[in-house]
Amino acid sequence: MSIVKWSPRGSWMDVRNEFDRLFDSVFSPRFEEETSLSAFSPAVDIIEEEKAYQLHVELPGLNKDDIKLNVKDNYLSISGEKKRESKIEEKNYQRTERVFGSFQRNFRLSDAVETDKIEAEFKDGVLNIFIPKKKESLAKQIEVKVK
Repeated sequence: MSIVKWSPRGSWMDVRNEFDRLFDSVFSPRFEEETSLSAFSPAVDIIEEEKAYQLHVELPGLNKDDIKLNVKDNYLSISGEKKRESKIEEKNYQRTERVFGSFQRNFRLSDAVETDKIEAEFKDGVLNIFIPKKKESLAKQIEVKVK
């Protein structure tokens, strides 16, 4: 068993700090919460297959014309803008969590891909990008001979 020094002032300050934290969380926005919603950056899944890479980019609320794909110096750049549908002047918002604005994601491409054969398809708010590998970079099956 250990002996712990009790300090009435320390325990009172702990209660006071906890009360302040509780009060602040109810009546004022948290800094982390506000900054986490300030920039739009779409989520991306990257899948490596035998003959290609696939990128799946979540872009809800956008259409094909809002998205731009560029390949330059072995970088794939996905950019666009998520626009607010319309301006509503008659309602007062208490909270808005949807994020609008420009975005850009950049991905460095391997020298083992064919940049001139990249294909993209946009369906149901998801941009699917197909990046084929060069034939010389594909794994080769080697036969093992038994003697």
